[in-house]
Amino acid sequence: MTTFYMRQKVFSLGEKFTVFDHNEQPKYTVQGSFMQIPKQFTIYNETNQAVGTITKKMLSLLPTFYVSVDDFEEILIQKAFTFFKTRFDIHAENIHIVGDILDKYFEVHGPSGVIAYVEEKWFTWGDTYAIDVADERYEALVISLIVAIDFAKAQQN
Repeated sequence: MTTFYMRQKVFSLGEKFTVFDHNEQPKYTVQGSFMQIPKQFTIYNETNQAVGTITKKMLSLLPTFYVSVDDFEEILIQKAFTFFKTRFDIHAENIHIVGDILDKYFEVHGPSGVIAYVEEKWFTWGDTYAIDVADERYEALVISLIVAIDFAKAQQN
């Protein structure tokens, strides 16, 4: 299992931040578009190659994102209409989230079971996530899902 830490910078206009591994070495970089419509995030690996993109759907009642990651089919993430709990519907083959996103802990399940454990840290400057990925094939996918969910949560607030 590999642990990653994602900390977004609070006052970053371009929404650029780095995902570090457990040794505090940069593993992925997330670059958000600045004043671009539709809003888009690109995930780069340590060799600066794009491994995934997240695009916000322009006209939708609730936040909706398209996630494209190398070697996976496109995933649609949509915030569900609920009154009390934050919930996201993930439209993808064999990928879903279990847990309470608002309580800051959830699991990402894949075809063979849990592929990641995600915990948002309390009382930090900016949004900070600890991400334990069980299968390295899903690293970029899990990072992309968390970026999309975090952006949707930030827009809600």
